[in-house]
Amino acid sequence: MKYSEFFEELKSYAEESYAAFHSGLTPTKYKILGVRVPILRKLAKKFKDNLDDLFSFPNEYYETVFLKLTAVSLLPYAEFTKRVKDCVLLIDNWAHCDSFKAKCIRENRVAFLPVLEELFSHGGEFFERYVLVTLLNEYMKNEYLPLMERYICRADTSQYYIHMAVAWLTAEILVNYYDDGVLLLNKGVLEEKTHNKAIQKALESYRLTNEQKASLRSLKIKIKR
Repeated sequence: MKYSEFFEELKSYAEESYAAFHSGLTPTKYKILGVRVPILRKLAKKFKDNLDDLFSFPNEYYETVFLKLTAVSLLPYAEFTKRVKDCVLLIDNWAHCDSFKAKCIRENRVAFLPVLEELFSHGGEFFERYVLVTLLNEYMKNEYLPLMERYICRADTSQYYIHMAVAWLTAEILVNYYDDGVLLLNKGVLEEKTHNKAIQKALESYRLTNEQKASLRSLKIKIKR
């Protein structure tokens, strides 16, 4: 498929009002056409077996990058790992990052650990966020709690989207493994703002009891202005 044909089809699904709404939520260097996610996911399936064409297209639009990430996420594990770093290099916003989920990781968690380390060690706001969000989505199991804690301790929470990812991951640990999450908070390894944000996000969950929430509120840190 030629790029002109691809773009005409993509543009045919664009909604101006949705583009304005999405632009307000998603700071990015990419132009936003306003194509809704269910349509993009359907289009991505068309390109899963023709990635060379898709990756030859320019990255001018948010939707084009979304299609590239989504098409790669549908690949078998061995092929996915060959392209994952190039995909993360395209990410400059939370929406691309958080939607880039590959089901193949779940069946290859141990094998994927060196890839996570390589990506995290690369550095950068969205490399770190991608790893943290992947841990949240694919590794929320008791045996991986020490691993998650190590990445939490290493994360550069001075960067906003890493700060938010650490808070989100910590909140999910609290919700799924409450006692372990409280132990993590009590170690004092999180910056104060991230510590409090994690508690705030955990308090929003319906999966914690009122007693647990009351106890969490007592762990909030008063930040001096």
